[in-house]
Amino acid sequence: MKIRSLHNKLKFSTFKRDLMPRTVDGQITMEKTPSYFVTTDAPKRIHLMAKDTKLIVVVRNPITRAISDYTQTLSKKPEIPTFEVLAFKNRTLGLIDASWSALRIGIYALHLENWLEYFPLSQILFVSGERLISDPAGEMTKVQDFLGLKRIVADKHFYFNKTKGFPCLKKPEDSSGARCLGKSKGRTHPKIDPDVIQRLRKFYRPFNIMFYQMTGEDFQWEQEEQEK
Repeated sequence: MKIRSLHNKLKFSTFKRDLMPRTVDGQITMEKTPSYFVTTDAPKRIHLMAKDTKLIVVVRNPITRAISDYTQTLSKKPEIPTFEVLAFKNRTLGLIDASWSALRIGIYALHLENWLEYFPLSQILFVSGERLISDPAGEMTKVQDFLGLKRIVADKHFYFNKTKGFPCLKKPEDSSGARCLGKSKGRTHPKIDPDVIQRLRKFYRPFNIMFYQMTGEDFQWEQEEQEK
């Protein structure tokens, strides 16, 4: 059984490598999948394939993230229950339904704990989703430094798209147009009952604080909520 298990693991590792483009000296191959961070088996499998891999995770206020997730689903399935209904096991008692994926994904400390079993914190960069909007060049500087790249992407490469509410890349000289997020991004969020927001703040607060301690970085989501 152990030999067969090892064979299957090596087969998986080879298969995943074959999906990647060939990389020569001076190049970096990147791949992105939003579900990696919250998939239980992902850290172990990625470590098996390439234990020196550098990992980049974009995180944002868990409440905003959950509402954005719901908005995305609502656009495809307008018949689904309201956010308020889905967020609770029992709203009268204030019991949050942490099994709902839109809310569970935002418990970052829980997911990070799984990754730290296989990768040191030095191989993981957490990018602030909020700062990626307010200061895209600043966050990209961190990414470039983390990957050991020359700092090429700067303020001059971005402009703020008021329609989408996100920064976009300015039109390169050899391009037919600017690079912006797709149509699925920038949708207007539904208005959520303030009482539900307040309950979610209390629910996420201890997990957020734990995440700050684990990463050594304060993303200031509590301060952000107080300012709203």
